[in-house]
Amino acid sequence: MAKKAIITLTTVSIIVLGLLAIVSGFLFLDALFYPSTEEVAKAPSKTVTVDGVDYYPRQDVTVLMLMGIDERGEVKASDSYNNTGEADMVALALFDEVDETYSVLVLNRDTMMDLHVLGIGGKPAGTIYGQLALAHTYGTGLEDSCELTVRTVSDFLSGVNVDYYISMNMDAIAILNDAVGGVTVNVQDDFSMVDSSIPMGEFTLKGEQALTYVQTRKDVGSQMNISRMERHKEYMQNFVTAFNTKVKEDDSFVLDVYSDVEPYIVTDCSIKSLSSMFSRYADYELKDIITPEGENVLTGDYMEFYVDEEALDKLILDWFYAEK
Repeated sequence: MAKKAIITLTTVSIIVLGLLAIVSGFLFLDALFYPSTEEVAKAPSKTVTVDGVDYYPRQDVTVLMLMGIDERGEVKASDSYNNTGEADMVALALFDEVDETYSVLVLNRDTMMDLHVLGIGGKPAGTIYGQLALAHTYGTGLEDSCELTVRTVSDFLSGVNVDYYISMNMDAIAILNDAVGGVTVNVQDDFSMVDSSIPMGEFTLKGEQALTYVQTRKDVGSQMNISRMERHKEYMQNFVTAFNTKVKEDDSFVLDVYSDVEPYIVTDCSIKSLSSMFSRYADYELKDIITPEGENVLTGDYMEFYVDEEALDKLILDWFYAEK
């Protein structure tokens, strides 16, 4: 396979792991925020001790952060250091070089946490308390917004290192979905109020149906983000299967798909990084899809998700640390 094809295969293969759960969010409202007057530092120690046992950060896991941005059209910079593109899907792809598998940690977009923000002139302006989805709305909507979201998530996970990031606008979902011939799912929520063309039971999603299926929660089922995340998991697994089938059938498939989705992507992955990741992870299999435990709380008209701190600490220890 030519070098360009290898690099492109890497890009799309990695992107699709996290671009299957782009979701709709709430409109940007300052009332959602609770400003903090000082920066919160959570730099992790190299070693942590739990119940008398020492653990150290794993060096054999590569972390790729994936963001689905609630914006239509191709990516473009806003005219200021604020934008309307909420990070409605945030996930970490964890490539485990020990057992040669990857897992996906999906974070609830409603999770309340300290968000790193920018002020006048694009300078760091401390943190405010709000939903994770809103972290990306600070900055121009390009690299600076992604970097703020990465920093916010890293702090939330007690300083876990994020090696790379990729974000994509929501219109790419329909493109990717149709590129694999549609994705078959078992529809368990009633979509009749939002799209009567999506029936209950086994159904192959086409075009905008795919975006509706992974995006919509209002007037669908319990209307909770947690139930929507269950749809994300199923869609992700079935999409990856369909994608891999197409790759095997058509040598030009990946190049064609990448040319279609490239205008919707923002990433810090260099060609060198992509080539390295391909050589390491091309044959890795999906091991698990993880979601932190917590509680949904309706505040006014808005849903907030408060993570179970004890469960989160255990999750971080299990996935990002090893016993010394």
